[in-house]
Amino acid sequence: MAAPPPSSSSFSTPLLLYNGVLVTMDPHSRVFRNGAIVVSGDRIHAIGHSDDILRDFSHLADGSIDLCGRILLPGFVNTHVHTSQQLGRGIADDVDLMTWLHERIWPYEASMTEEDSYVSTLLCGIELIRSGVTCFAEAGGQHVGGMAKAVELLGIRACLTQSTMDSGEGLPVNWRSHSTDYCIQSQKELHRKHHNTADGRIRIWFGLRQIMNATDELLLKTKDAAEELKTGIHMHVAEIPYETQHVMNTRKVEHGTVTYLEKIGLLRENLLAAHSVWLNDAEICFLSKSGTKVSHCPASAMRMLGFAPIREMLDAGVCVSLGTDGAPSNNRMSIVDEMYLASLINKGREAYINGTTNPTAVPAEVVLKMATINGAKSVLWDNEIGSLEVGKKADMIIVNPFSWTMVPLHDCISSLVYCMRTENIESVMCNGQWIMKDRKIVNLDEGEVISLAMQASNYLLKRARIKIPNKMNFL
Repeated sequence: MAAPPPSSSSFSTPLLLYNGVLVTMDPHSRVFRNGAIVVSGDRIHAIGHSDDILRDFSHLADGSIDLCGRILLPGFVNTHVHTSQQLGRGIADDVDLMTWLHERIWPYEASMTEEDSYVSTLLCGIELIRSGVTCFAEAGGQHVGGMAKAVELLGIRACLTQSTMDSGEGLPVNWRSHSTDYCIQSQKELHRKHHNTADGRIRIWFGLRQIMNATDELLLKTKDAAEELKTGIHMHVAEIPYETQHVMNTRKVEHGTVTYLEKIGLLRENLLAAHSVWLNDAEICFLSKSGTKVSHCPASAMRMLGFAPIREMLDAGVCVSLGTDGAPSNNRMSIVDEMYLASLINKGREAYINGTTNPTAVPAEVVLKMATINGAKSVLWDNEIGSLEVGKKADMIIVNPFSWTMVPLHDCISSLVYCMRTENIESVMCNGQWIMKDRKIVNLDEGEVISLAMQASNYLLKRARIKIPNKMNFL
């Protein structure tokens, strides 16, 4: 339904978009075949059928856009991405997880400067925006200030997190001195400095890299600090069998990380658990009862981790969203690709586990929900983003389906998940501002960022003393 026409005092510089397929992702899953939307400032003022919206608002609009049958839907939410790892794309392909971590990624991250983090986040942000992402949850890096500076320029929305560790094997020298109190106080200072900045687009969360690098004191103090500041916690959870065995041996519980987090009270509605691959049925129940959110990263999982029990989690009522992970563990920061993989991988998993196929597992509409409203719930922002509804923030994307990748368009919901490519995403709006318009990034020079990134990445690998072995006979 369209909202009533506003008074002149309550409505400024309205923009009207009409004659499009509006996929709202609202609680009623409404799709307007010929819909229109009115944006006022940074929020959605009205939504409905084009005829109704044009009748009530066309004389008030400062501008209007004929969508010509294009698809308008909420911006995607990427709930697990390491923006500061973007300069490390390709440095850790085809290696096991511990080699990946101890010999490539940690030396790389430990050698970063704040400027490196800034450039890396800009480069990552371009790819996120081009795949329709309007909000992301940072999985943890060393220089949150550099990330925040980049996010402000990009115009995107983000929950930024410091990578936090106070124990464990393999840590670079300059990380080993980080005490538990330092980990907590440094994050509180980041919250004080950056939370709710960039016109409210930046929120600061607390980070726990993984349980193997966290003392019980850090786990519990992080829980208390996040509760005190009313923010979220982002943590890698149940990634590999070694982690499960480590937790069973050191924490003396019957299973792995989720079992132990439940025991100490860390499972709660503000915890975003990334990956969550190695779970048993009891742990899925723990996640559901506690309201803990899960970020499913299908490409990254298939590369190093394994099959996550996504259908079982969804059936149990767990809020599951989608993430890309970082460039060294995925290479592609495209949530569009992750949607496609999420459905197919989990269909394939059904055959692997049950010995029979189940093509109905994790269908297109569920995957689209994971990338939008479930993503918004996972980052604790669903009161303002994740769906097209009156009063919510104007975070949305325009998809042009009239190309060889998506034509013919028999079922637009299926096509968004199974056919769409990043090149179909034409324009992206965040907080009522275009951040990509007609496939052009608005707020920065893309070529300049690429040039800076190439230079910075070369210097960074030299400082980190990382050498990539040749896979073939280079002459």
